[in-house]
Amino acid sequence: MSGRGKSAHVLVEARRLDSTRKRARALTVVDQMVAAGEPVTFAEVRRRAKVSNWLVYADGVREHIDKARTQQILKPAHDRAAGLSVSAISLKTDLELARAEARALRQERDQLKAALQRSLGHQLDQLGNADLVARIDELTVAAQRLTGERDEARAETSALQLQVAALEDDLAASRTSLRRMIREGNLPPQ
Repeated sequence: MSGRGKSAHVLVEARRLDSTRKRARALTVVDQMVAAGEPVTFAEVRRRAKVSNWLVYADGVREHIDKARTQQILKPAHDRAAGLSVSAISLKTDLELARAEARALRQERDQLKAALQRSLGHQLDQLGNADLVARIDELTVAAQRLTGERDEARAETSALQLQVAALEDDLAASRTSLRRMIREGNLPPQ
């Protein structure tokens, strides 16, 4: 075999080995996706296996992908037949049970609310009128004290406002006097 024939044979073998590896990688990706329960698509297999678009549609790979897709489509019907998935009747039953539980919880909540109201009413009844009158008297005294303090604060505020007004008048007069003195001081001597 000549050098040229030998190198061509080596290139053909390398290409065949590369093609075999890529096909194996694509098939492995399909199997992994099926095992993980992920939807198998030609584009996703191509992307994950990092192979060409042509390869995923090539004989041997395309059939494997089609078979995986068919299995995934038929899986819900198979699971229902085998009792592995939840049926519509089972879901309706669960919904009815949940609704019944919600009704029972609402009823219990209403009963507890009524019991709390009765308990609070009973506690209020236990407080004698004398206690309530004493509390009202305390609050009345506190209100009168606060009213007196408020009136004193208002009177003090009024006095302070008058004092501020007088001080502002004095300040204005001082400024006027100062301006006059400055003007007279800036005039040339006569």
